[in-house]
Amino acid sequence: MRGVLVNDLPKYLVLTIWLGLNGFMFAYYYQMYDTGINFYYTRVLLGPGLAVARGSAACLNFNCMLILLPVCRNMLSLIRGWCVCCPRRMRRVLDKNITFHRLCAYMIVIMTMVHYYSHSFNVQFYSTAYNVQLGSKPNSALIVKLATLGDGTNETYLDPIRKPTYPIGSVFLLTGGWTGVIITTALFFMVASSTEFIRRSYFEVFWFTHHLFIIFFGFLVVHGIGRQVRGQTNVNEHDPVYCSGIDIDDWPSDTKCSTTPQFAGNPPGTWKWVIGPMALYAFERVLRFARFLQMVEVLKVVKHPSRVIELQMRKKNFKAEVGQYVFIQCPQLSFLEWHPFTLTSAPEEKYFSVHIRIAGDWTADLSKAVGADVNDQEVQPAWKMPRIAVDGPFGTASEDVFEYDIALCVGAGIGVTPFASMLKSVFYKNLDNSDSLRLKKVYFFWICPDTHAFEWFGDMLKHLENQLLESGKQDLIDYNIYLTRGWTVGQGKEIFIHDEDQHDVITGLRQKTQFGRPNWDEIFTKIANTHSGSEVGVFFCGAPALSTILHKKCNTHSSAKVTFHYNKENF
Repeated sequence: MRGVLVNDLPKYLVLTIWLGLNGFMFAYYYQMYDTGINFYYTRVLLGPGLAVARGSAACLNFNCMLILLPVCRNMLSLIRGWCVCCPRRMRRVLDKNITFHRLCAYMIVIMTMVHYYSHSFNVQFYSTAYNVQLGSKPNSALIVKLATLGDGTNETYLDPIRKPTYPIGSVFLLTGGWTGVIITTALFFMVASSTEFIRRSYFEVFWFTHHLFIIFFGFLVVHGIGRQVRGQTNVNEHDPVYCSGIDIDDWPSDTKCSTTPQFAGNPPGTWKWVIGPMALYAFERVLRFARFLQMVEVLKVVKHPSRVIELQMRKKNFKAEVGQYVFIQCPQLSFLEWHPFTLTSAPEEKYFSVHIRIAGDWTADLSKAVGADVNDQEVQPAWKMPRIAVDGPFGTASEDVFEYDIALCVGAGIGVTPFASMLKSVFYKNLDNSDSLRLKKVYFFWICPDTHAFEWFGDMLKHLENQLLESGKQDLIDYNIYLTRGWTVGQGKEIFIHDEDQHDVITGLRQKTQFGRPNWDEIFTKIANTHSGSEVGVFFCGAPALSTILHKKCNTHSSAKVTFHYNKENF
């Protein structure tokens, strides 16, 4: 229970508040349009579809306001800095920004469908109101009267479709109709291209299609400009509840009904909801452009095995914390594409670096541009390097590593990159002021799917291992490397023959590689027993399946004696 309170309570609290606000928004506006006397005659024409459409529209406005905020990364980094004094469990909610962005998107999709189908019926009723035969259904005379209002002098209309037509054609006669079609189409392509498969296999498709949000928000702002949802403005002179209960022919002789009902459309209000987030996002883009203009000096390009390149760069006034990430653009390749990469350099170093695995068209083209493609050609000198633009750095969960007594860091495959910066920074800080640091021990686990993954990161670990030995701090970092699959029969024989050697035959490290998967229950139990009374920060970057396992272990093994705080990298 303690682990759930520490790791899950804040996010569930935010989720509950968000769902509650959505429910309140829907119920409040549904009630307003379902019982409001000024919309009584509108309900005669449309029925319950009016209230459902307006309730879902309120939720759409609310979530369209929220959906841009989680991707305003500069704002989130600023909030993270301001919230240093807040409990860590509350700051970790910021690490769920992409998850919350997706939740808002799911709600937008659901409410768009509700809004769309509700208005489909409304358009049907509007477009057929002229054709209602007297006596064919209850209130038929009233429906015909309301549909034809506006044809005479000194009358305002209730039915925005001013002539009999087919329902499908009526959609394109209304501003809300044709803009709604464009909005829904843009939303469909954005959501369809956001699937895991598209994002990982065809990132460019995802990136370009996702920028349909400009069309989405542009037409969303003008969606209600036609004021098609109309309410009565003179209910004091013409009582709709009373007048609907008497014969239409008796209206002129009845003082409560002799005044012709007048109608006006609601002014568009969506812009009030989204103008703030749109301005914040626009500022983010302006800030990105300003950073695009700043000079970035490429100091060195290192070709690592397994199709990984390292860029060492320098930029004026660039300051980063451990585990942060940046967006990189190469104008020679594209003026539009920015790709996120975790910083692998420590804040104490005089440069910043990223490791880039060549796994797609953009990364392959970048490798060629810097002269580090798969061919054994010579790396280009600095003056021949293409221009590189850097946006960031942006905050991550790893920044809090020094706020814990003990750190358990788990990287899976390429997910090890955030810990390159973290491990080096832990070493540097312990050299300078170890007594003032709260963090006293780091357990590092690296789970690799094949032997090739060791080749590029192993050099950094080997260098760090030598530094720890030379400084007498070899107990500061306890690192464990696991190979889950991918070894050959020849490698197996080599491992067996050299089992007694001082260094591991695969990685060259003093710490021997272990085979299979870690026993997490055993690992967590050992840490809990060794560091009783401590707060342990668990940091993970990698596949969602392993993230779920580690999250559960943190909750299971937390107790009054030791607490495991779960942190997952998201960018």
